[in-house]
Amino acid sequence: MRAALAEAELALASGDVPVGAVLLDGDGAVLAHAHNEREATGDPTAHAEVLAIRRAAEVRASWRLDDATLVVTLEPCVMCAGAILQARIPSVVFGAWDEKAGAAGSVHDLLRDRRLPHRVEVTPGLLAEDAAGLLERFFAQRR
Repeated sequence: MRAALAEAELALASGDVPVGAVLLDGDGAVLAHAHNEREATGDPTAHAEVLAIRRAAEVRASWRLDDATLVVTLEPCVMCAGAILQARIPSVVFGAWDEKAGAAGSVHDLLRDRRLPHRVEVTPGLLAEDAAGLLERFFAQRR
């Protein structure tokens, strides 16, 4: 999570919402890392999770990331949860809850929806105060 927080700091520095993600393989080695790049790229899909998944799939030359763990500073949104499910990622660890748009247990629970063919083990709250602090600082500056 500390590496994901470092990625989130990079997003903050570029004026984007400070969310960072790290994708680990089954042995715990880093496959990919990313931070939000929506402002930098003008791409509404440039969320940290989606970018990390794209980069890991490129490294693996496969869309199946079925031994990976995604570590992200903020609870994934619906779009990111969909990407996680499509990549068959079995485990997600996140820091802060997203009470407005979360899709891993707060507003929605897409990652563990029994109606879907793939479910994800979700571990919330890792370094939650640090992750939430970055977001609070970002949005306080915006007001």
